[in-house]
Amino acid sequence: MPAPKKTARRSLLVTSAVLSSLALAAPAAVAAPSPSGSPSASPSATPPASMSTVGGARLGQPGTQVNLASGVPVLPKDVSARSWVVADAETGDVLAAHNAHWRLAPASTLKMLFADTLLPKFPSTAKHKVVPSDLAGIGSGSSLVGIKEDETYTVHDLWLGVFLRSGNDAVHVLSAMNNGVENTVKEMNEHAEELQALDTNVVSPDGYDAEGQVSSAYDLTLIARSGLQKKDFREYCSTVSAKFPGQTKKNKKGKPVRESFEIQNTNRLLSGDAGLPVYQGIAGVKNGNTTNAGATFTGVAERDGKVLLVTVMNPEKQEHNEVYKETARLFDWGFKAAGKVQPVGELVPPKGAAQASSQPGANPSGEAGGSGSGAGSTAGTGSKSVASGPAADGSSGIGIALGITGGVLVLLAGGAFLVNRRWPLPDLVRRRTRP
Repeated sequence: MPAPKKTARRSLLVTSAVLSSLALAAPAAVAAPSPSGSPSASPSATPPASMSTVGGARLGQPGTQVNLASGVPVLPKDVSARSWVVADAETGDVLAAHNAHWRLAPASTLKMLFADTLLPKFPSTAKHKVVPSDLAGIGSGSSLVGIKEDETYTVHDLWLGVFLRSGNDAVHVLSAMNNGVENTVKEMNEHAEELQALDTNVVSPDGYDAEGQVSSAYDLTLIARSGLQKKDFREYCSTVSAKFPGQTKKNKKGKPVRESFEIQNTNRLLSGDAGLPVYQGIAGVKNGNTTNAGATFTGVAERDGKVLLVTVMNPEKQEHNEVYKETARLFDWGFKAAGKVQPVGELVPPKGAAQASSQPGANPSGEAGGSGSGAGSTAGTGSKSVASGPAADGSSGIGIALGITGGVLVLLAGGAFLVNRRWPLPDLVRRRTRP
């Protein structure tokens, strides 16, 4: 599928806007051969000399941007990622960044934009029977949750497949429900522009490597922040394990039965892995890994009343779980530096919110891509979220450090967000004891 054409307006915003205002990634899409001449092909080790300045002029500069001063901890030296961002999820302050606007292949972290765009559209209880055309066009080597033709799934099931197993098959079924992949790509690009994620160009909704498909650490952080405004998004991305419907088969008595199987979240800071403990306070968000992108990850964590977002793209070190290790180091720095370091930029609000707050006498609020109220809660039977108690089937979350509760913060009517210097998230701070 050819990359969508950009409007002149968007191109102008990308080049001139200066606003002051989560290694075992899922085998999330083993990529097709790298497209030659594409921004998503294996990029040079050198970032562009000039990048977007959305969020502040310093964020458009290559290299590491941080305001070190007395009392501010030194950044960790063993971070090899080509691009990263550490930001306060509530205020939007960017505490430090490295090549924040470098346009790189995003891998399955792009599924955060897919979810933020489509989650409000379908109730979680809605059902869909899969037909062969729903699964057409899935890239070779893609990660799959195991969806079968002629079986019926709830929207809740499909979103668990997207968030936990990074299932490209689940993405394609939801895209089919949304009038097809082409329409979904169009809507994702429109939503990215509304969020001012202007480094992002979507070609494939699942993040599978494609010519011209790019995002940036800044954009992925911005997208995650928007998604986390939605209760269902928070609950899905914090779910550690769940039961997923299997294929209908006949038992010994000839009666059709449909058993389920367990799926686990491939975000290893959330679920843990050999040699990698669960990160204290982790609460999501999304990981990815493809040939062009390398390992990518955006995570959200809370500690001592601070909620931080960290995005890491393509560590040069090839050690097992390196993207998570570098994310953990940046989280550690961010929690020590929060309140001490002067920000180098900010995560901007959506265009609609910024425009509404700039109008004389306007209510200082604006939508950020829907409230997600249509999708409902994900706390259904068979899934295990870090916010929930033991599952009815006896399964339990692995290495739970932080529970996410939704709806604690009273937002403005209609799911709108308070837009001032602070742009708070709903509450993320129901703690549980670490294992």
